[in-house]
Amino acid sequence: MVPVARKWGESSLEVFRLSSYLVNVFAVTYTAVQLLGILLKTFAAAFLSFSLLTALPGVATAGTADVKSKARTSSTRQVKSVVLRKQAVVVPAVPTFGQTAGLHEVDDPLALKSSVAYVMDQNTNEVLFSKNPQAVLPIASITKLMTALVVVEVGQSLDEKLTVTADDIDTEKNTRSRLAVGTTLTRGDMLHLALMSSENRAAHALGRNYPGGLDAFVAAMNAKAQSLGMADTHYVEPTGLSSHNQSSASDLAKLVNVTSQVPLLRDLSTSREARVALGKRLVQFRSTNGLLSNPLWDIGLQKTGFINEAGKCLVMQARMAGRQLIMVFLDSSGKASRIADAERMRKWLASTLPGEADTPSAKL
Repeated sequence: MVPVARKWGESSLEVFRLSSYLVNVFAVTYTAVQLLGILLKTFAAAFLSFSLLTALPGVATAGTADVKSKARTSSTRQVKSVVLRKQAVVVPAVPTFGQTAGLHEVDDPLALKSSVAYVMDQNTNEVLFSKNPQAVLPIASITKLMTALVVVEVGQSLDEKLTVTADDIDTEKNTRSRLAVGTTLTRGDMLHLALMSSENRAAHALGRNYPGGLDAFVAAMNAKAQSLGMADTHYVEPTGLSSHNQSSASDLAKLVNVTSQVPLLRDLSTSREARVALGKRLVQFRSTNGLLSNPLWDIGLQKTGFINEAGKCLVMQARMAGRQLIMVFLDSSGKASRIADAERMRKWLASTLPGEADTPSAKL
């Protein structure tokens, strides 16, 4: 009986141990399954998120851009902006022929800015003021007085229509013009704009439409200068853009003397402004000489001029104290210097000419 009971007890113990082992295995297996489930859920969530990001790249990009933009804005607000300005390049002024020749070193009692000045009584030829009168210099658009004189004397119709062409474009100084290629005006209008507003294309068109063409016109200009006794004068073109158009103050006084006796040239050169039809537009042109608007001046004829080589130039015929005076100012330095020189001269003449106090131009 004892052995049987012992066997039974040992069998029960082995069953108990087996049951415990099976329970432990089950528990471990269950725990492993739970962990595997969690891992699968995490992987599924990660995969879903990655799929969404891949399908909607614009959303991710916009979000990232917003974040970067906010960060950039935040940092920008904390930094002061600095603007670096390019340093201006100073271009040295081109010296005029008069400056190169040392003409500005010549003193005069009026301390004029013009290196050449000349005042003469038109009726008596008495020289009232003279500074470097024989100096031969570029005369710029003073040239257009001779251009106008040659045009008038040849007798071509002022009503004839002339057209601006590419040949009239300035290739000397590359200046601009309001008269575009193709513009058609009468010879009279071209003459008006050349004298009043110093229109270069108008002056060139006048010369180009001369009988025989431009070369014949320039030859006629030089022939007229010689006939007037202008021995220091030479022209190569009708506008004055070339520095090879040269003359002296005493020669220009002779030119002013002649042109001031032509009523048409007196009227056109002293015109203050004019409206000219350019195609469908009415364009306002004005005089280049501000003294025409000054009531203290009685100007019968005038012409201004400027190129770098010539400086500021001005010639006039004006009435003072009952006398007709011719004035020439060449190679003036400074923007308004020729006008200032003319005013200095007028005031000096007011204190010099007898009877000046009785005239409107005596007002100082």
